[in-house]
Amino acid sequence: MQLTDQEIERRKSLEALKDLGVNPYPSESYEVNAFAKNIKEDFDPEKEDFKDVRLAGRIMSRRIMGKAAFAELQDSTGRIQLYLNRNNLAVGDDTSAFNEVFKKYTDIGDFVGVQGEVFTTKTGEISVRVKEFTFLAKALRPLPVVKTDEDGNVHDAFSDPEMRYRQRYVDLVVNPEVRETFRKRSMMIRTMRNYMEDAGYLEVETPILQPIYGGAAARPFKTHHNTLDMPLYLRIANELYLKRLIVGGFDGVFEFAKDFRNEGMSRFHNPEFTLMELYVAYKDVYWLMDFTEKMLEQVAVALHGSTDVKVGDHIISFKAPYKRYTMFEAIEEYTGIDISEMDEAALRQTAKDLHVPIDDSMGKGKLIDEIFGENVEEKLIQPTFITDYPLEMSPLAKKHRNKKGLVERFELICNSKEIANAFSELNDPIDQRQRFEDQLTLGKRGDEEAMQLDEDFLRALEFGMPPTAGIGIGIDRLAMIMTDSPSIQEVLFFPQMRPEQ
Repeated sequence: MQLTDQEIERRKSLEALKDLGVNPYPSESYEVNAFAKNIKEDFDPEKEDFKDVRLAGRIMSRRIMGKAAFAELQDSTGRIQLYLNRNNLAVGDDTSAFNEVFKKYTDIGDFVGVQGEVFTTKTGEISVRVKEFTFLAKALRPLPVVKTDEDGNVHDAFSDPEMRYRQRYVDLVVNPEVRETFRKRSMMIRTMRNYMEDAGYLEVETPILQPIYGGAAARPFKTHHNTLDMPLYLRIANELYLKRLIVGGFDGVFEFAKDFRNEGMSRFHNPEFTLMELYVAYKDVYWLMDFTEKMLEQVAVALHGSTDVKVGDHIISFKAPYKRYTMFEAIEEYTGIDISEMDEAALRQTAKDLHVPIDDSMGKGKLIDEIFGENVEEKLIQPTFITDYPLEMSPLAKKHRNKKGLVERFELICNSKEIANAFSELNDPIDQRQRFEDQLTLGKRGDEEAMQLDEDFLRALEFGMPPTAGIGIGIDRLAMIMTDSPSIQEVLFFPQMRPEQ
């Protein structure tokens, strides 16, 4: 490993600390009783509080001024100024360690613990007068420290997206707003979980390794189990297992699942992603639209205090009710073409006329989906339910109660992307078998995303599944909207990347 000059100097400092009897990586716990944010919010110089505080975090800046120094400590809540003086600073039992430890061998990025009292400087800044200083971890690589010159120009900002995603640990240290994105993501999931639990539904876990992949139209990752000598697949969805639990007698089950699809990568796609799926017995897709609206209202209010969310140049309102189009209505609205009665040949010609990329493997449903995706989806900014999909597109959805050739399904489109997909679930095992067989035919035509025939799932349906409503919500895409993030990589701690050169 080739070391830079700074890394060599830090390793020298490490050895010097050891020679002084300072353990740069102590084993003992360091008890913290205060945080930067709380001190800044609650400190009152007129009161006798914060006389003995203990904080821990990283040194983010330091200014040596002869016998004294100022430094900035960053903990999980923010930053606070430290004041250190040679005459009253101790490092362990050493009361003369200001020069030997802090001044010479402490670097930006080091983890330290400090004990002292809070006071206000002459310039009015709330600070900690440090009496005791403890090394907690020596940083052997320098952090990219942002500097602003006299003209206001920023230098050395850690802003290159590829570097930020590869070294998320550095990104989180030097770009505090990134941590806020992930706090909001966590709050979003917690709000959804509480909403579903309050409705009486059970959170469950289902297999990630599956002998037959199903529940979505996607290409899987394949692996091999040595002991069983059989292929297994990373799940592309958890739908078929959750429906088995409805067969088993649960009235409502949901799962926040890591799913995996061996597909392309983009601002909106990562091969590993999080999907929340919910299945509720004795309900249908129309009930589920109302349920979904109310849940997303709560999420917006929890994160933003309002149902209005700023996303790029748009203000997106999550206030119910949302606009509802059938798929054919939406296509006609934005293309002027009614495709509702077209056969496959006519759809193929219409796609060509609209300059929609297609290939010979695409059946009727896939052609309609491509026409919609190319001409409608990008125009739907406000949350919009697209309903009444063609049967060919939805092998797991129940046939429409009133409209022949369609199914009871909706997708929720927001900010030009699908964020949810829902059905009145197909519970007729004979119909379901025929749908699976139709998918096998598409697979033979070259459709790599066609579904497999799952005999065990069909057997479960033959034992009887009640009428059921089911939905999958893309957590990463919803997080992009709720945190105003332009790419899926911004809301994943560790997105998939090409090998580092």
